[in-house]
Amino acid sequence: MSLTVQGQNKNAFDDSASLVVSNNSSGAIIKTVKRSSGLLAPIMQLSGHAAEVVSVKFSPDGQHIASSSFDREIFLWDTYGECRNYLVMKGHQGVVLEVQWSRDNSRIYSASTDKTVGAWDTTTGERIKKFKGHTSFVNSVSVSSRGNELVASASDDNTVRIWDLRVKNAIEVLEDKYQITSVCWNSDGSTLFSAGIDNEIKMWDLRKKEVVTMLSGHVDTVTGLRLSPDGGSLLSNAMDNTVRIWDVKPFAPTGSRLLNIFEGAPHGMEKNLLRPCWSPDESFIVAGAADRSVVVWNVKKGQIAYKLPGHKGCVNEVDWHPREPI
Repeated sequence: MSLTVQGQNKNAFDDSASLVVSNNSSGAIIKTVKRSSGLLAPIMQLSGHAAEVVSVKFSPDGQHIASSSFDREIFLWDTYGECRNYLVMKGHQGVVLEVQWSRDNSRIYSASTDKTVGAWDTTTGERIKKFKGHTSFVNSVSVSSRGNELVASASDDNTVRIWDLRVKNAIEVLEDKYQITSVCWNSDGSTLFSAGIDNEIKMWDLRKKEVVTMLSGHVDTVTGLRLSPDGGSLLSNAMDNTVRIWDVKPFAPTGSRLLNIFEGAPHGMEKNLLRPCWSPDESFIVAGAADRSVVVWNVKKGQIAYKLPGHKGCVNEVDWHPREPI
């Protein structure tokens, strides 16, 4: 199976800025696409996985890509040049449902149906830690952005567990009543967001070790969560075929925290965990769809800006380069 890396123009899908007109030696007018990213070509296809790709993430410095698959392996790729697959990480005994990079690019964290969370060295490809404790599939993994680097994992065993590389067992266990499909840290590490088959998004205060806010509105399983780059908004995708933006600032106005609802990226019978993302400037949100497309919305206008074709199956996860329009 393959994943696709696609570059776009810097002017936020403004097609008028993407054409360059030039004259060749014969005097003919030639129109070419103005390149605005460092990709070797406007679209690069990365092939190598032996089964469906379920997770993909750019490294924090944007130089590399991590992907995981039903083939139980994690691939590391170069973003630029020929998009070379330079490392394969093997060791999980089940599907690797999500991968995340450490803040300094030195490690990959993985969530798997083999009930474990893995920590991998991105130089050697060796697994340096195997976190055990979950009693069912681990669906999601998230890395804290401040303080000691902590890892949160969400599982079908109805728990979120927090891990520290320096400690053998989970340093915290948050118990829910339902299977949890996605987990995400807030910007300062004081709160965790979790969501699952009960359609609710929960905000956990880690000092109180309890749910302090419920974000209600989805009417089917929430499959993916992503915090905005400025930390003030949360993006969610669900099997009700909606993508939503929520206000998660600490002192948000009372009442509903729901800011907007976006439609156009349908889920399918596969019931895969489709995970959305933000553009770095928060002007756009993106989600994959079961109709084999990648849907890009303009956040301010609340409308679909682009629907990217090319995949031959359900698009399970999307990610946006940290600095370039890729």
